Amino acid sequence: MNYLVPVYVTYSAISIALVVWLARTLFHNGEVFLEDVFEDNHRLAQSVNRLLVIGFYMANLGYAGLLLQAESAPDAVTAVELLVRKLGILLLSLAALHFLNMYVFYRIRRRATASVLPPPVIPHAQVETAGALARKR
Repeated sequence: MNYLVPVYVTYSAISIALVVWLARTLFHNGEVFLEDVFEDNHRLAQSVNRLLVIGFYMANLGYAGLLLQAESAPDAVTAVELLVRKLGILLLSLAALHFLNMYVFYRIRRRATASVLPPPVIPHAQVETAGALARKR
């Protein structure tokens, strides 16, 4: 008996459920963050959040589909190992994309808050370094 079809059905169900759950979680938590970044334009924050979630769905479901390759699973143990390996690769890639997404959010927020920082202050005094003091002697 070939265990490949049950592995594919189980993998597909778990990966779709996992991607949908993560996307919804990121959508709800990311909305608060984007509203802070785009505080003057609530509609823009919602739009960016929806576009990020759509990209998340496309990238992760596409990658999950690419991981679904024809391999042999002649017995139940090999089938379970195949399923766990595929889900592990998917989880690692989801984590990597999550951290990349968080970095992008960080950069967006940093850029948005940089515009409200006070201008740099002109220094009132200059401190001489040890090398400059030695050259004067």
